[in-house]
Amino acid sequence: MSQGKRGGAKGRAPGKQGGSREGGSGGSGRGASGRGLAVRVKTARGRKIGSQIWLQRQLNDPYVMRAKAAGYRSRAAFKLIELDDRFKFLVPGKKVVDLGAAPGGWTQIAVDRVKAGAPGGGKVIGIDVNPWLPVADATCLTLDFLDPAAPDALKQALGGKADVVLSDMAAPATGHGATDHIRIMALAETAWMFAEEVLAPGGVFVCKVFQGGTEAGLLKQIKSRCSVVRHAKPPASRKESAEVYVVGLEFKG
Repeated sequence: MSQGKRGGAKGRAPGKQGGSREGGSGGSGRGASGRGLAVRVKTARGRKIGSQIWLQRQLNDPYVMRAKAAGYRSRAAFKLIELDDRFKFLVPGKKVVDLGAAPGGWTQIAVDRVKAGAPGGGKVIGIDVNPWLPVADATCLTLDFLDPAAPDALKQALGGKADVVLSDMAAPATGHGATDHIRIMALAETAWMFAEEVLAPGGVFVCKVFQGGTEAGLLKQIKSRCSVVRHAKPPASRKESAEVYVVGLEFKG
């Protein structure tokens, strides 16, 4: 999920929209249960160590295989499924904005659960700085969320207030924990400012952050406008990842 989605705080190296969500669904050497023999990378020649490690992990990730089998564009789709199963915010008929949507896994889930495209169904608008293929029954924008024109483009596509604002944005990783944390928090703060403008009373805000301490200020802002605020790390989020999701429920308007 992108917009890192605009690159740097995203500032502006493209990543997930600005950063994008985790890589698409590749093949896997395991079944959906995660059992089976580990698949080894056979053609490591010419690959950097980091690339070999990433590919090895993808090939042995049960969520990657499940995403491919289900037709989801990324394993990250299961993060949204698990978050919604717990908090139940993707209700048929709701309007959803998906920030950092590429390659489209979260958009696919949102479309399915709010019944976008069906009579009386909801609406889903996704945006990412990276080019991505359209998702059926969704409005898909290729635009840097940090571009001054982006908020107006999203509002025009919405045609009113949003019921849910999702942000899985993440800046391209630098490998320096403190820097990466600052970048993703800048994106999260921008997503929240947008959510404050467009959410209808009773709305929901879901945003990825990294654990690191500086999210206290943002959390305070969200708590001041949402009656219920929770932290969640869905099972599909890799254990070694510092990512966690903030879920703000019952926006006060």
